[in-house]
Order: sequence, then C-alpha cells, then structure tokens
Amino acid sequence: MFGLIGHSTSFEDAKRKAMELGYDHIAEGDLDVWCSAPPQLVEHVEVVSPAGKTIQGAYIDSCFVPEMLSRFKTARRKVLNAMELAQKKGINITALGGFTSIIFENFNLLQHQHVRNTILEWERFTTGNTHTAWVICRQLELNAPALGIDLKKARVAVVGASGDIGSAVCRWLSNRTGVAELFLVARQQKPLLDLQEQLGGGKILSLSEALPEADIVVWVASMPRTLEIDKTKLRSPCLMIDGGYPKNLDSKLAGTGVHVLKGGIVEFCSDIGWSMMELAEMEKPQRQMFACFAEAMLLEFENCHTNFSWGRNNITLEKMDFIGEASIRHGFSTLNLQSHYQAAIA
Repeated sequence: MFGLIGHSTSFEDAKRKAMELGYDHIAEGDLDVWCSAPPQLVEHVEVVSPAGKTIQGAYIDSCFVPEMLSRFKTARRKVLNAMELAQKKGINITALGGFTSIIFENFNLLQHQHVRNTILEWERFTTGNTHTAWVICRQLELNAPALGIDLKKARVAVVGASGDIGSAVCRWLSNRTGVAELFLVARQQKPLLDLQEQLGGGKILSLSEALPEADIVVWVASMPRTLEIDKTKLRSPCLMIDGGYPKNLDSKLAGTGVHVLKGGIVEFCSDIGWSMMELAEMEKPQRQMFACFAEAMLLEFENCHTNFSWGRNNITLEKMDFIGEASIRHGFSTLNLQSHYQAAIA
C-alpha cells in the first residue's frame, strides 16, 4: 500500500474540508484547536496501471495548515505524527507532500526518529523529489521548443539551484539536455560554489542579473509575496516553470511573451476515485496531482519500498531515469502549456 501525507492550502479550506468529512468538533475550532488536532486517514483509493497492476493507497491529512509555519514545534509535531500514523497503518511507502516535505528537510526531522513509542522506519517514506525533478526537466524539454526556444541555444536560470530538486534539475540540464548556458541562482553562495564545481560549469548570478538574460526560468524556490519583477525586462518568449510551493508565479508574471507553467504536476491516464486533490487547485482533480505524490504510487507499482528520495542533493541521473521510465510506463503525463490535458509524454 502507498500513502500520501498532505494538508489543506489554508485554514479556511481545512475547516471546510473537515466539515464535509464530518469532523465538526475540529472544523468549528480555532487555530489553537487545530494545532492540537491529530492527523487523520481520510481516504482510501485504488489505482490501476495501464501495465495491468492494481495498487491500494491512503491519504493522510496531517491537520497542518500554512498558518502554522511560524509555530516551529507545532509544524514539526504535525509532520512526525502523520508519519507515525502512516507507519502504524502498515503503509509500505508514503510521500511527504506540500509543506510537509519542506518542514521535514528545513527542520531536520531526521533527528527525531522516535515519536512516542514508535521508531520511524525511514525506508517507508520518500520526499518525492526525484520524480518532481524529472517531471520539471521533461516539462522544459517538451514546452520550450513549442515556444520557439531552441534548447541548444537557450539560457536557463534555475532559481533555488542549490536545493534538492534544483541541483537535480541542474545536473540533468548539464548532462542530458545540453542547454547553452546555465545560470545558478540561490540565496547562499557556498552551496552554489559547490554545485558549480560538481557540474563543472554554470554561471552564478543574482536573481536580478539572471532574469533578463534567461530564455527559461525554473523556479524551485518559493517566491516571496513581496517580490516585484519588471516583466518588461524579461525575454520574449520566456518560459517560466513554477516548481515551488505554493505556486504563485502566474499571478505575478503571466503576460505577453511570458508563459507560466505549473511545474511538477502530472496527470494520470484515467480518473482516480478520490477527492484529495480538490483543495489543491488542480484543474482536473480526478487525474492531476503533485509529482511527489505520484512517486509513492510509482514505487508501489514497481514494488520498490525504499526511501527513494531522501536527504539533500542525493538525486542521481540514474534515479531520475528509473522514476521517469516508471512514470511513462504506468500512465502518467506531464502538465503542458499547449493542453493541460495531454494524455502522453512523447
């Protein structure tokens, strides 16, 4: 069985969903009540691969909401409690979705393997970052040419290049796609210098330096709400792949010559009988999902019960090949610009 750990996009959405599910005592509570609410296994699902394999899955709502991010201990507890529930339910491989993965990495929850009387078995969990990185690279390769951008001549900026997903995207672009120039953008210089050395190239630039020069911008860092970008200084055409969370680039940058694509989103080949994606603002919630969630499904399809994506900067090209081939084989396609519902990856 595969598991997905997620959360609502806001406190108001969480209360509405809790009311629909019959958790009135939680739905009517204030944020303090929600801070103490335990995780809930809210949905079971069955998924059938075009390859002929059927798997069972479960969705666990961590009862975390973004409004809790400033409460360090609460955020940490929410993620660990959800992981404990998944393990107690006997789930083989569970993906951490949305902020749960970010909290796990940024708060270094690897130091907290004991949750009450449970010792978390790390091999049961994955961040899903390998599949997310592969999907973003595939979206770039499919959509840039459609806009008239020649990848062999393209200048690509990766914002958040030193992170787990960002560094994997950089390795793929350097070794597989062969773009003309790769701009490395992140807040801290030391990790960028290390990445540059590993890649054997790439130009370290600030965001303000990289944006006007880039034909393609891959965002794998969340954009601050206060950040203002002058669209008139961007190249035209310019492909923007929003691989961060939450996805907010389209509200800031979409316009003439600038094409914003939600990165790291996949679509299954048929409807899935679930309701969990309805609050994730998917255009087709019965089929579309975050690539990190799909990674848990793919690992279950492949009977590969291991922490496939784990830690920082451990994503290899070989792992990206494996999960990418599995993604195609089991009926997933990337979200693309031309049609949000393309049924197959070329």
